Amino acid sequence: MRKLGGEMRLEWLEDILAVAETGSFSEAAERRHLTPSAFSRRIQHIEDQVGVELFDRTRKPVQLLTHTAAQRDQIAMLARQLRQLGAELRRGDHMSANNLVISSQHSLTTSLTPSIIKNLNRDRGDIYIRLRSANLAECFSQLLSRQADILIVYRLRETEHPILGSYIESITMGVEALIPVLAPDALANLVTGPDATVVPYVAYPAEVFLGQVLERSVMPRVRSAIEAAPRAETALTLAALELATMGIGVAWVPQSLAQERISAGKLVNLSDFLPSCSLEVTAVRLVGNPRPVEVAVWERLSHYRLSEIAAGVTPA
Repeated sequence: MRKLGGEMRLEWLEDILAVAETGSFSEAAERRHLTPSAFSRRIQHIEDQVGVELFDRTRKPVQLLTHTAAQRDQIAMLARQLRQLGAELRRGDHMSANNLVISSQHSLTTSLTPSIIKNLNRDRGDIYIRLRSANLAECFSQLLSRQADILIVYRLRETEHPILGSYIESITMGVEALIPVLAPDALANLVTGPDATVVPYVAYPAEVFLGQVLERSVMPRVRSAIEAAPRAETALTLAALELATMGIGVAWVPQSLAQERISAGKLVNLSDFLPSCSLEVTAVRLVGNPRPVEVAVWERLSHYRLSEIAAGVTPA
């Protein structure tokens, strides 16, 4: 007997297994949702294609012939593999049509973007979202090269995104504060210690977005009132948060990222004493002919409000 599977179809394999499991052509036909005569013709066709009889019809219940029984485990394995392959191909086709790539700034990826995606999945459970995390310049590079469909990024209020407005459209979902925070036990030394005239702080590199925001909108106001000295530098807001929690220096971080530690008493919001600034949280996409999945997500994003997202409220 030739090894089964080369030219075998899934339905044929399942027909053979139905007979093996029921021991009856009529019961197997019922299981396979065929009339007994149609099922009998199909079994005969399978045997004609394979070139050998598969069943001992002289015995009741019907049994597999010896050479067929020897292949039963392989028949079952091939059937499982073909079913799985078909399911994965269908799922892949569905995911391809409903796949959307969102690129988000690192600081948003660790704070608000996961909540936004949670709401998108709640609203449209058929959408498969791939989330990429990058700095601002890389986010826009991915958008321009069509490696990302939509961006979720910060924008300093009253400024423009780094791409001409004629090429993109954006939605402002809300405003978030970039706030100064520090560990409570370091606060006393900051106010009364020997360096009370100097504010130690955590800097961001000049080439990253928050570094530019700090130098443009925050530090000039700090330095106009008191001396400021960087004690550490990092491009990652999570690292800046940790450094502030350890008391190394004041870190300016998005409020959504720091709020849990502020509420737990691990950090103090110093906005009453040091300057903060406002950042718009925006969704950005290229102007053009979007795919249906992008249209659906963009429509939902247009209804989202940052205050609701941050509070865990499902947008209307």
